[in-house]
Amino acid sequence: MSRRKKLWLGGIAVVVLLLGAGAYIAASILAKRFEPMLRAQTIQYLQDRFHCGVELEALHIDRPKMSTLQILLRHGRGAIVAVEGDGLAMRFGGDRSRPPLFSVKKVFFTVDLGVLFEPKKSVNFVSLEGMEINVPPKGERAYWAGGQGSNVSIQNVQINDAALVLLPKDAGRKPLRFDIASLHLQSVGANSAMRYDAGLSIPKPPGSVKSTGNFGPWNASEPGATPLQGNYTFDHADLGIFAAIAGTLSSQGTFDGSLDAVNVRGTTYVPNFELKMAGNPLPLSTTFEAQVDGSNGNTVLQPVRATLGHTNFTTTGAVIKHEEYSRRGINLEVDMPNGDMRDLLRLAMKGPPFMEGFIKMKSSIVIPPLSATVKQKLVLDGAFDLHGAKFLKSTIQNQIDQLSRRGQGQPKNDEIDAVISRMQGSFHLENQVMKFRSLAFEVPGAAVSIAGVYDLGHDTLDFHGALQLDAKLSQTVTGWKRWLLKAADPFFAKNGAGTFVKIKIEGDAHHPKFGLDR
Repeated sequence: MSRRKKLWLGGIAVVVLLLGAGAYIAASILAKRFEPMLRAQTIQYLQDRFHCGVELEALHIDRPKMSTLQILLRHGRGAIVAVEGDGLAMRFGGDRSRPPLFSVKKVFFTVDLGVLFEPKKSVNFVSLEGMEINVPPKGERAYWAGGQGSNVSIQNVQINDAALVLLPKDAGRKPLRFDIASLHLQSVGANSAMRYDAGLSIPKPPGSVKSTGNFGPWNASEPGATPLQGNYTFDHADLGIFAAIAGTLSSQGTFDGSLDAVNVRGTTYVPNFELKMAGNPLPLSTTFEAQVDGSNGNTVLQPVRATLGHTNFTTTGAVIKHEEYSRRGINLEVDMPNGDMRDLLRLAMKGPPFMEGFIKMKSSIVIPPLSATVKQKLVLDGAFDLHGAKFLKSTIQNQIDQLSRRGQGQPKNDEIDAVISRMQGSFHLENQVMKFRSLAFEVPGAAVSIAGVYDLGHDTLDFHGALQLDAKLSQTVTGWKRWLLKAADPFFAKNGAGTFVKIKIEGDAHHPKFGLDR
């Protein structure tokens, strides 16, 4: 080989070595330059976006699929790098005594290195695993420092295994927690709403929720005021987790408002709603509007229109957690203009209903937030009017028919049969004692008017009142008894009635004792 060729080959080798060394040095420079730059810009973005202190345990960058020379020549444009972070926490003003605003176990995102040098930056995709958002109670958010808007926009965010936690004012109370299985956000601009698609698991009653809508823009100084809007479906919720009721609930609807105050409109359907003490399932459907305070879970019900079997009724009221109690209290007003007694009896009692008819009722329902059972703390107050009533058990209806025959002075007239009854009254239930301020029962020819108390806890009756018949006393019997009682007719004809007697009802609900009262 000539000396000239050897010189050329040696020169080429030197150039190759220099290029290799330069590439290695450039790669080292890139790694040392871009990783700290990405870390700094990531932390700066989060600080600007959420106005709080940021902690990040680790940040790692995978090399892009592009040569170092190409990266240098193109100033990073087109060089897509994958970035992984661990242990992200964003704290309220850097205060470690409070739960972090956000905590994330793992962060992953891809970014074009070229955008790091641009005034406005865009990130196509971010993935977050094990994220928890803690929203403090109202009145405790003033220390969230303000900041300037971010110059970074994120196109897509995928969040898995997340939780939204609404912190109570009393640190000793359990926070309100919503577990989010998956959440996808789109077009997360600094000052724009985010489009989301979420899947949630609700622990009580257990069921799955799917929701789509808009969330944001994020209100850094008052996170609870961050707006949200969307629709939802809630399926296969097992009501059997509750002590008194059972059934499978499904619901769908829309909502809008903010994290602190949400307005919800929707429908629910339970094809097999039942009270466990009776075990007779009935279909229950509702159309409702409600206002939910996200800071404490308090719910105010606008008219809830419900149908139980064939019975329509409306309910208004609230489910409120009082400051001095750990449980929620329930205050409702129920208006039933024309309920079917068979529906109510099927729901409340074992076996088939013993009566048919229609009931008009208005009542307040109060369940204070006490530790006792619902039966022990339930408070009712209202009035009812039962009309067109007929007893379906022949033994009871026969006695009602006989009372009507005697009241009309025709004790042997079998054509007076299957008479229709009417009952009305007003009541108050508290501490398991039902007090009837008035209770009136009417059939053709007879009327009973009483008042008194039924102690549910001890199953005792104590009622006093009067029985009035259209017929005279002697006309209620036949044969020689009729003639014998004629002399007594004037003594029992009072208050415009042919027969007027004072009566009392004692004993228990299963074996009531009827008698004359003084």
